[in-house]
Amino acid sequence: MRLATWNVNSIKARLPRLLDWLADTKPDIVCLQETKCPAEAFPMAEVGALGYAAAAHGDGRWNGVALLSKVGLDEVTLSFPGEPGFGELDGVGAARPEARAIGATCGGMRVWSLYAPNGRTVDSPHYLYKLDWFAALRDALAAELPTGPLAVCGDFNVAPTDADVWDPALFVGATHVTPAEREALAALRALGLHDVVPTPMKGPHPFTYWDYRAGMFHQNKGMRIDLVYASADVAGRVRSAYVDREARKGKGPSDHAPIVVDLEPIT
Repeated sequence: MRLATWNVNSIKARLPRLLDWLADTKPDIVCLQETKCPAEAFPMAEVGALGYAAAAHGDGRWNGVALLSKVGLDEVTLSFPGEPGFGELDGVGAARPEARAIGATCGGMRVWSLYAPNGRTVDSPHYLYKLDWFAALRDALAAELPTGPLAVCGDFNVAPTDADVWDPALFVGATHVTPAEREALAALRALGLHDVVPTPMKGPHPFTYWDYRAGMFHQNKGMRIDLVYASADVAGRVRSAYVDREARKGKGPSDHAPIVVDLEPIT
């Protein structure tokens, strides 16, 4: 079974690239983030022509997530239980959860596609929202872990260690690397989730994101913020994992590269 995750940074802008990549790479399950697409406008027919069932969660703004599967797409869940919202209020005066999480059961495995809040700056309410979001995610995953195989994939917007950024000194005082954010990731691992670290295609670090500006990609000045966290029974089935850096090249790429994980089948 081949599992992949990719922040495509707009499904509309990246659709031809995505379809070519799906045809070439042939993943069985795909987690997509930052689709920037209303759920009703997601290209179901296009991915369906390649054999994928799809579920999407999005409102057309800067977020949006989706799941594609060739091995079943059951028990689809939009948002996780207790997910906090930000900004816009619902009918009872609570902030609406943004379109940042979608889960489903695919081929006997529970899979989540996540797009964590960015946090912006450490003095911003967006940063506190990010920490609250991770705390609620931890509680939701704690309830799911005992129920069976679990893979939690996506853009976590946190670099787990200093080795996961190209120059730690440049990130001091910035989001994505603060102790509180890294502690939030550690709390997920403490549940029993394992960080499936992919093999880089270039250099010693498996970066997954490179800013569009100043030739950052060509200089390999990146970050590892796209992650695959897996339960022990899934992590133990990993045959290989790699960052598909080739997908970051060429005309009009996303600023993220996909992670591809090959798993032994569930027996």
